[in-house]
Amino acid sequence: MKRIIAIVALIIISTTFCANASASENFAGSSAALLKSVREKTPDSRVKILKEFLKQYNSPLVHFAPTFIETADRYNLDWKLVVAISGVESTFGREIPYESFNGWGWGIYGDNMIRFSSWKEGIETVSQGLRINYINKWGAQNVYEIGRFYAASPTWASRVTYFMKSIDIFKDQKLAQSLSISL
Repeated sequence: MKRIIAIVALIIISTTFCANASASENFAGSSAALLKSVREKTPDSRVKILKEFLKQYNSPLVHFAPTFIETADRYNLDWKLVVAISGVESTFGREIPYESFNGWGWGIYGDNMIRFSSWKEGIETVSQGLRINYINKWGAQNVYEIGRFYAASPTWASRVTYFMKSIDIFKDQKLAQSLSISL
């Protein structure tokens, strides 16, 4: 019951804040620019959530949470997608071909293997490749449509979706904890 109250309170507070912020931007004139710049400097809670989520798995990708978020935003991808793929393909970067920095199974089939020079390069390449090839070129609109091209396994998309939902559940739990209300 406390969790439900906390979630409802979060929704009310965020709705009220967003409505007030929008009104401020519409009617505040020159001060609206100040509000916007302050908001842009606010740390992205997704980074903190993702770091904490990856820590649970002892993932070497923990320190790259900001890179996942920035890259997902740049390519207009769900911020959980590339992370979730790494969960399926390599237990979040823990089980990879030696010195490959390839936690996504990207270009690994048969004797072929793509190696990246860093985790950052891997995140960038996979994100860009998903956007350009799978979404823009082949028209994939969800994980299941990406999976038809990405993986041979018929369960790949459901496993990626499982990790995406796991991140969402983790995020909701962390938000509820931060809004702990005593009655």
